[in-house]
Amino acid sequence: MLASVAIVPLNHMLRGESWARKRLQPCAGKTARFRVPPFFDLAVIIQPTGEVAAASTVAGNDAILTIMPALLPRLLVRDEAAYREIRISGDSVFGQEILEIGQNLRWDVEQDLSDVMGDILAHRVVRAGENLAHWHNETLNNLSRALTEYLTEEQPVLAKPTDMRTFANEVSGLQDQVSRLELRVEGLINKSL
Repeated sequence: MLASVAIVPLNHMLRGESWARKRLQPCAGKTARFRVPPFFDLAVIIQPTGEVAAASTVAGNDAILTIMPALLPRLLVRDEAAYREIRISGDSVFGQEILEIGQNLRWDVEQDLSDVMGDILAHRVVRAGENLAHWHNETLNNLSRALTEYLTEEQPVLAKPTDMRTFANEVSGLQDQVSRLELRVEGLINKSL
C-alpha cells in the first residue's frame, strides 16, 4: 500500500518531465531502495519507459538511499546541502543519478489543478498557496528574531555575538600575555643558573 501511495505521484511527475524519464531509461531493471529509518522503506525498480514500479521484497538493491528524518523538511524546501547528506550505498553512480533527478523534478501543481478547476482559478489557488508559504516563512523568521532578541536583551540567557567575539579576543590576548610571561620567567631562571 505504501508503495502505491509513493509510486503513483512519482510516476505522475515523471510523466510530466520527459527529460527525467530519458535519464532513467538506461537504468531500466535496476532497483533503488529509499530508507527513512524507522518510518519508511520503499524499493522501486526502473521500468524501460523511465517510470518506476514497486520492487519485490526479495529483489537485490542496486542502490540504497538512506535519508535521516531530520533531512525531510530541508528536502521539501529544496535545500541543496540536504541532498549531499543523503547516504548512498551500493551503485553510487546510479544513486547519484536518482538524487540529481530528484533535485530537479518539479510537480506542476497549477497544471494539474487547471484540469480540475480551470486555468484562472488554478492560478489563483497556486498564488495563494505561495503567498501563504511566504507569510509562514516570514512569520517564523520574525518570531526567531524576536525570541533571539528577548533571550539576549530582555532575559539575558544567551550571549550577544559581539560579547562573544570580545570575550574570545580577550581570552586570546590573555593567552598571548601568559606565553610572554612564561618566556620571561624561563629567561630569568636561565640567567640565575
